[in-house]
Amino acid sequence: MSLGSFIKKQFIDVLQWNEEKEGVLAWRFPMQDFEIQNGAILNVRESQVAVFVNEGKIADVFGPGTHKLTTQTLPLLTNLKNWDKLFDSPFKSDVYYFSTRVQTGRKWGTPQPITIRDKDFDMIRVRAFGMYSYRIADARTFFTEISGTRDVYTRDEVEDQLRGILMASMASSLGGANVPFLDMAANQALMAQEVKDGLRQAFARYGVGLDEFNVASISLPEELQVALDERISAGMKGGLGADKMSGFTKFQVANAIPLAAQNEGGLAGVGAGLGAGLSIGQVMAQGMGNALQQPAPAPAVPPAPVEEPVEARLEKLKGLLDKGLISPADYDGAKVELLKKLIG
Repeated sequence: MSLGSFIKKQFIDVLQWNEEKEGVLAWRFPMQDFEIQNGAILNVRESQVAVFVNEGKIADVFGPGTHKLTTQTLPLLTNLKNWDKLFDSPFKSDVYYFSTRVQTGRKWGTPQPITIRDKDFDMIRVRAFGMYSYRIADARTFFTEISGTRDVYTRDEVEDQLRGILMASMASSLGGANVPFLDMAANQALMAQEVKDGLRQAFARYGVGLDEFNVASISLPEELQVALDERISAGMKGGLGADKMSGFTKFQVANAIPLAAQNEGGLAGVGAGLGAGLSIGQVMAQGMGNALQQPAPAPAVPPAPVEEPVEARLEKLKGLLDKGLISPADYDGAKVELLKKLIG
């Protein structure tokens, strides 16, 4: 290369990223036909990391600070570019900046209910919503696994992937936690901690550090919530005793009978059609059969009154006389009557 062509080249003396656009996580410094001058200044802010990439491979990583690019500060890139043979030669390499600030207030939610096994309600589907925050913890891994060689990589793009990881991790954590739904709803902080432990490991595989994770609400789909409300109502009415399912079924039948009278086809026209009508008929027949087989209860006999001993009644009379509640004449007359009963 001649001296004239060397002078005509366009050189970069300062590399920096001002993060002018919100929500950008990775940004490639615009090189075009420029080359980086030996001894150029690299500015990396406190919330950034700069990565030099040579032919698609990461060569060097720089943390916060002001760096002068020489063979001493670019040891790996120096070896790749053979600067030991031409020390003063400029070089061209892709430089990527990564924002390491914590991305706060990110919302998450289950687009579809998660099916879990519940010891109280058997198989149920639950929905959950909350917020989380994260940051780029390992720029090397993040570049290799997620952002790649794109000019700009945004928060919205990475969160599309994080949500998939979050849902998979949450389904695994909830399914293996063996915590009843009612306990989940009452202890959302404990549930969040259970999910967070697995989620932190899943994020780390992509160079992302999970900062905070919380669960704001846990709920059932509307149709299951209605069924739960009915079950709670049945329990409050005394229908859920030792035989819980029997009590709940009878409660549903009792609620269905008035509806059957308003539908064409009688009981068979309720909700599920003929199958529902047959089920209701079986429960009613069983209940009537049990009632006919049981003997009628005997009428209650009131207990015979117990007469108070004469001595006790005399003591009470004496107490009334001492308190001035009865006259001596009344006391003497009653005393005579009681003594007659005692003596016979």
